[in-house]
Amino acid sequence: MSAVTDETGLRAALTAALRRLDRLGLNRGSTGNLSHRCSVDGRAGMLITPTGMGADDMQPGDWVWLGDDGSQVGAWEPSSEWAIHRAIYQDRPELQAVVHTHSVNATAVACLRRDLPPFHYMVAVAGGDSVRCAPYHLFGSQALSAAVVEAMQGRLACLLANHGLVAAAATLAQAVKVAQEIEALCEVYLKALAVGQPAILDADAMAEVLERFSRYGQTSRR
Repeated sequence: MSAVTDETGLRAALTAALRRLDRLGLNRGSTGNLSHRCSVDGRAGMLITPTGMGADDMQPGDWVWLGDDGSQVGAWEPSSEWAIHRAIYQDRPELQAVVHTHSVNATAVACLRRDLPPFHYMVAVAGGDSVRCAPYHLFGSQALSAAVVEAMQGRLACLLANHGLVAAAATLAQAVKVAQEIEALCEVYLKALAVGQPAILDADAMAEVLERFSRYGQTSRR
């Protein structure tokens, strides 16, 4: 899948998505970050949020372009987590957008350093039978980027221990949707844990869900 080349339209879409993440409560202030593959003058790279800038202040022209060759275009410095985004894109060519949030419930589960287990069939929205929790490393470090890539193998999302959530997908809208769904699932999981240990779906049950999801939304009436 090729990178998006309509830079003007992409900047506008990213700005709208960043503000939507705030409205949904997935981020607040300058927490979290967002990126999308973007080619400029034939050079592959990505557009990413600048560091320390809140969604309310973001304008389409504020997005920072980082080239795969290390070049940079923009008036601001890129997010301190740019290495996570680049590592995911390098490892997963099918993914076009990456969302990183500090959403309350996903972060709470991440602070428990737990994988999100298959307590609910919708865990499969992240592409597998769990959402793994990457071990803790300092934000912005190469060690954290490597841990995220490992935790994302075969997945569209992972938790970051004592940190937050990363979601990615083939489209910007899907990446936001995955982040939103995992946050909602983490809220339900925490509520279930407050009462007792939730029942866990077995491997066969989740395999059926994943097979069904692979065909979901692809059938049209004739």
